[in-house]
Amino acid sequence: MTPAPLPFHPSPKKPDIILPQGACDAHCHVFGPSARFPFAPQRTYTPIDAPKETLFELHRHLGIDRSVLVQASCHGTDNSAMMDAIAAAGGRYRGIAMVDREISETELAELHEGGVRGVRFNFVTHLGAPADLDAIRAITEKIIPLGWHAVVHFDAHRLERLAPFLRELRLPMVIDHMGRIDASAGVDQPAFRLLLKLMEDERFWVKVCGSERLSRAGPPFVDAAAYGALLVERFPDRVLWGTDWPHPNIKQHMPDDGALVDLLEIIAPRPELLRALLVDNPTRLYWPETL
Repeated sequence: MTPAPLPFHPSPKKPDIILPQGACDAHCHVFGPSARFPFAPQRTYTPIDAPKETLFELHRHLGIDRSVLVQASCHGTDNSAMMDAIAAAGGRYRGIAMVDREISETELAELHEGGVRGVRFNFVTHLGAPADLDAIRAITEKIIPLGWHAVVHFDAHRLERLAPFLRELRLPMVIDHMGRIDASAGVDQPAFRLLLKLMEDERFWVKVCGSERLSRAGPPFVDAAAYGALLVERFPDRVLWGTDWPHPNIKQHMPDDGALVDLLEIIAPRPELLRALLVDNPTRLYWPETL
């Protein structure tokens, strides 16, 4: 039997640091509630309900003003729960959808009007079969006219073969969770060197979040945060950060989201780096009309 999912932290701490006005959580999810937004029949995991009201409350508690919701595989290509949350946020939230290759221009326009600004593709074993490359080519050609980008989520060992394909695509790309590197393997590990090489192409961005997933030392996940600091220092204008709430598929050490915010003292230790990471970069990518 599949183990029951861990519940998200019931009472995260108030962060020790104060986030800048306009701070954005650029990677989090809403799940269900399943009675209203059923999970996809083909899903590989069943999360606990994590509705928009709980997420909104968490963001207020953490001092986060804006957010980017990322469609998770448990809801498949039915983006309804995400779109409902974006609509309720009054322009403060954007979305990354999952779509199939047959999606029409009309359907894409509706997603855009509702706040979507990109699509996500998974190459992570526990989430099922990797995304079809031909389908990705077809989808990305459809979304380029909208000014969208692709979000790519992959196991670290896949990057060597995946990188040449990603370089072929004609749009900006955001890499999830620092490429899911192994935080115990050092900065000279092949996966991290490949990630740095890919980031030399200015079409690529990276999310310096997921420390709780990459850490091998456990809480407070400082070993993984150190990689985020290297990426922020080297690519300050193409980094994003998020909580990854409600942390699907975490098997142990469910994180305290307030403590994850405090890791930003390591990841972006100077005020100008913190502002770029949490305010300026998300604005350029998700709210360019406000610039």
